[in-house]
Amino acid sequence: MAIGEIIKVSGPLVQAIGLKGAKIHELCKVSEKGLLGEIIELKKGIASIQVYEETNGIGPGEVVETTGTPLSVELAPGLLGQMFDGIQRPLDQFMAVTDSDYLERGVMIDALDWQKKWTFVPKKGVGDTVEAGDILGVVQETSVVEHRIMVPNGVRGVIKEIKAGNYSITEPICLIETPSGDEKKLPMLQRWPVRKPRPTQQKLKPSQPLVTGQRIIDTFFPVAKGGSAAVPGPFGAGKTVVQHQIAKWSDVDLVVYVGCGERGNEMKDVISEFSELIDPQTGKSLMERTVLIANTSNMPVAAREASIYTGITIAEYYRDMGYSVAIMADSTSRWAEALREMSGRLQEIPGDEGYPAYLGSRIAEYYERAGRYQTLGSDDREGSITAIGAVSPAGGDISEPVTQNTLRIVKVFWALDSALAQKRHFPSINWTNSYSLYEDELHDYLDDVFEGEWSKQVNEAMALLQEESRLDEIVQLVGVDALLPKDRMTLVTARSLRQDFLQQNAFDEVDTYTSREKQFILLRNILFFYHEALRGIALGAYFKEIIQGTVSLRERLARSKYVPEAKLGELTQMEQEIKTTIQQIVEKGGME
Repeated sequence: MAIGEIIKVSGPLVQAIGLKGAKIHELCKVSEKGLLGEIIELKKGIASIQVYEETNGIGPGEVVETTGTPLSVELAPGLLGQMFDGIQRPLDQFMAVTDSDYLERGVMIDALDWQKKWTFVPKKGVGDTVEAGDILGVVQETSVVEHRIMVPNGVRGVIKEIKAGNYSITEPICLIETPSGDEKKLPMLQRWPVRKPRPTQQKLKPSQPLVTGQRIIDTFFPVAKGGSAAVPGPFGAGKTVVQHQIAKWSDVDLVVYVGCGERGNEMKDVISEFSELIDPQTGKSLMERTVLIANTSNMPVAAREASIYTGITIAEYYRDMGYSVAIMADSTSRWAEALREMSGRLQEIPGDEGYPAYLGSRIAEYYERAGRYQTLGSDDREGSITAIGAVSPAGGDISEPVTQNTLRIVKVFWALDSALAQKRHFPSINWTNSYSLYEDELHDYLDDVFEGEWSKQVNEAMALLQEESRLDEIVQLVGVDALLPKDRMTLVTARSLRQDFLQQNAFDEVDTYTSREKQFILLRNILFFYHEALRGIALGAYFKEIIQGTVSLRERLARSKYVPEAKLGELTQMEQEIKTTIQQIVEKGGME
């Protein structure tokens, strides 16, 4: 540790001299108030420190003390169901200690409860040889998640002592003799620096889809487990709701939700909704498998920059246990603004729109920590992190630097459209601008599940939507009556795809989530109606006859998305009804 002196204060940036031996990313305590900061630049004996708390009242001449450690998170049972700020201070405990609704400076609180006892059940025995990543035992962290206590990175040896019992996270649960003959006591608590990715054995290719229950995502623009996706869009287009829906309904084991620079009322909504929502996978509260990181727009800007690293490190910890984790960052634009502010105060040469030249590499560092991995340990575990980031470009202009640098890294682009949002079409994901680079691999997987029909249906539906865009231009010139009956039926089917399939009500208890099987049936019925209608036209029926004769049938198709999952049998019977109805219209013949 070294003690230095402040020479300059510029908002959250403090410069100090005299910190001999200090290192980049080393934590410091600034002034007698003990404000927490991190060294981000060392130049000619001057250390530049970004302070994670308000610096009002701090001035030159005050002391700065290094701690000798980087910014790290505590990893142990007790993480789930918690809400932390950007540097892992538990906000409920913070409020209790300070008796205030606002952050107070210089208050240091342990991230986890060091006094609480957890029931440890060993999975290894005395005499077993273990290495980094091996599971020593388990703790039932919540009623739905088993916390696996792993051998820390860099530790290996023979277990000399291990026993079941109730322990706090700081009490030794195991004694290991290392190859050098030293004895090492292992508690449940581990610490890991947030800016350093946790090691793994191998990065694997994502191969399975992340089922989100959102039809436009799962069917047209899927993301793989271990993949990365971006949701750019203007204010009011529904970025936050899309992320909430994915966090609620995706088929992952755990969710880490990072509210990075967003409004406080949005995080309040997350807390209230997640605690009340019953997880369909477990029947328990969704908070039992969720960690929240909240660094809202009125919190210190430097902590906002650290928040997504805190979130991804916690996600990596659970990934190493063998779980699939989804991490939501809302939004990375606010995080980039924090980078820009600190870069400006450091007087670095600005890049596009004032962002630092290293913006792209920082965004890449974050998203590259997502993926599907073979974890450390001798038991051949796999875990995954799926990273989904919202981007809030000013005015919805996706040509701005944060969006463009994000799109260079991620493989899925869900383009939110303000025009769709104004029409009350949600999710307002534009199907002509969005894309998924996982489509080919995931369609192969889904074709195996649905006997080769999935990709065929998806490609045909997308072709109809694209054809609708072309026909709309013709209609504006010559009117719909000038179109051929086949083209008019294409418009009818495309409208059904938009309104009855792609549009989804997040606040309806049935429509908020659609299983993969139901998505397949809904799409199949719409396309089957299209083919049968074209067959009827080819056999001599008039377009108007088919439209008038299928009013009630098309209404049932439109209401199909509100049929509960338990009654999918009703939807599978519709093919025969469609076929019979069209056949009756053809046999009847002639205009009445």
